[in-house]
Amino acid sequence: MADHAGEHESVVESVMEKINDKLHDHDSSSSDSEDDKEKISSVDAVKAKIYRLFGRERPVHKVLGGGKPADIFLWRDKKITAGVLGFATSLWVLFELLQYHLLTLVCHILILALAVLFLWSNASTFINKSPPQIPDVILPEDIVLGVATALRIEINKALEIFRDIASGKELKKFLAVIAGLWVLSILGNCWNFLTLFYICFVLLHTVPVLYEKFEDQVDAFAEKAEAEIKKQYAVFNVKVLSKIPRGPLKDKKFL
Repeated sequence: MADHAGEHESVVESVMEKINDKLHDHDSSSSDSEDDKEKISSVDAVKAKIYRLFGRERPVHKVLGGGKPADIFLWRDKKITAGVLGFATSLWVLFELLQYHLLTLVCHILILALAVLFLWSNASTFINKSPPQIPDVILPEDIVLGVATALRIEINKALEIFRDIASGKELKKFLAVIAGLWVLSILGNCWNFLTLFYICFVLLHTVPVLYEKFEDQVDAFAEKAEAEIKKQYAVFNVKVLSKIPRGPLKDKKFL
């Protein structure tokens, strides 16, 4: 009888030990999860304090739209990017340095293509080969309507921005646009449109990849520069801008 009671007590003790072990494991796992949450929140807080150029919160690849275009801009596929830059450089040399005109180039390409296809189609009967298969090219209506709709939306946005700037409500944006247009006028006086477009194209394929490589250094410098600009603008606003009278423009709808 005593042996049976001892065995019963040992079974109860083993069950209690297992329950305590499970409770201890649950407490430790919950404490670990709480620690992980605290670590994640602390990391997020640190990331929120880091200054990023233009208030950027996503990687450069995502800012550029992701996908194949972003891969080309950031030199993910060096062969394609080098090919694109080489093709653009060839066009710039052809039109700018060699003074070749676009209309002349298009006409020469069409003359060559039509001559080759015409001769091939007529000579195929003599050389016992099949004539060239020229596909039927039809422009889909939905693509044309989609492009027209997107263009209309962008024009309306541009007109709305122009109206907001001209209304005198945002003086900072007005001065920024005036300064940007003035810089563009100076650049346009130095280079023609094709050269300016080519320079912008090259910068689009070089600046993002350099910024991604030296991101921390550029952001640190931009933070200091932005603080200095805000300080100078505050002084300029107090001494000059605050004394300029402003008149709101009546609401008008465009398009």
